[in-house]
Amino acid sequence: MTNLSYWERETFLKNVDVVIVGSGIVGLSAALHLKEKASNLNIVVVEKGTFPSGASTKNAGFSCFGSVSELLDDLEDQDEDTVFGILEKRWLGLQRLQQRIGVQNMHYFQHGNYEIFKASDQELFQQCCSNIAALNQKLRDIVGLDNTFSIANQAIDTFQFGGVQQLIWNKAEGQIHTGKMMHNLLKLAQQQNITILNGVTVQAIQDNGNQVEVITQNSWSIIAKKVLVATNGFANKLFPQLEVFPARNQVLITKPIPQLSIKGCFHYHKGYVYFRNIDNRILLGGARHLDLTGETTAEFGFSETIQDYLTNFLKHTILPHHPVEIDYWWSGIMGIGAAKKPLVQTISKNVVVAVRMGGMGIAIGSLIGEEGAELLAL
Repeated sequence: MTNLSYWERETFLKNVDVVIVGSGIVGLSAALHLKEKASNLNIVVVEKGTFPSGASTKNAGFSCFGSVSELLDDLEDQDEDTVFGILEKRWLGLQRLQQRIGVQNMHYFQHGNYEIFKASDQELFQQCCSNIAALNQKLRDIVGLDNTFSIANQAIDTFQFGGVQQLIWNKAEGQIHTGKMMHNLLKLAQQQNITILNGVTVQAIQDNGNQVEVITQNSWSIIAKKVLVATNGFANKLFPQLEVFPARNQVLITKPIPQLSIKGCFHYHKGYVYFRNIDNRILLGGARHLDLTGETTAEFGFSETIQDYLTNFLKHTILPHHPVEIDYWWSGIMGIGAAKKPLVQTISKNVVVAVRMGGMGIAIGSLIGEEGAELLAL
């Protein structure tokens, strides 16, 4: 008993060419790319949440591709060609997102991105300094700028952080309004007659060779020619063999702060802690390095240890000279693996996955969605 009416079957679920599982940046970018190539395709996007679940509407809105310490950390585990190849995809993905939506429509501001260092971080800071010239040379051919990274200690007095002794500035990065970005991406999809069904949890996907059955927990299925799975950190629920794992990030936002002088995006501790200004507030998140095992979870929620750390970081490092109140918290789920490399591959004849954004979904999601769409070979 499916409980689907004749009208629902005939209007929404008939003659489907492509089902895309996940309505985040990757899924919608894939859908739009397919429509740009063939406007007559019947594309259905299914999404389990009211909003795109995972990270697409729960991230911090950083338009970034990597701080100095993050890139050096990546280079410890991967060769240069891999690290800078991924960085280039992040950069190109950011440009593609801007082109598709428009910088004004997602409130893009290129205030730069600062990496902060305290007294306990001096060894790391010196290591970063000794590698800035080499990184800038590599980045020149990718982002087209000279001296992308530079020491910015002159800004310390402006920000008045507590205990921060050095800053490294990345002038190529910026910030966006995540909500407006996703709202406009959804609007573009609707304008292209892409059907988006919310509240649909996919239970299984069966490729029968000539067609694919997408089985939902609602006791009905969608039959399609091709399927793209773009659920990032949740992908191993459908395909346990995939090397992609969920990772939770917890985020807070303050109440409005009068005369807030902080402007830009900021990273600390190799990118594990991040904060920015938005609407005269501070948005602060991360710190999952305090419990990597516990935060490797697909469950939304909070950890008292991490909340305490972020609260103290807010009051003693970011705003030590201002009274500040936290307005509310949320959490998001991203997809990670042993390496910070997206996973775009064919699962079966008619099923493709495009997942594992590694916390860089805003940057790389548009490009990965398009790569997944191309792999469908329609």
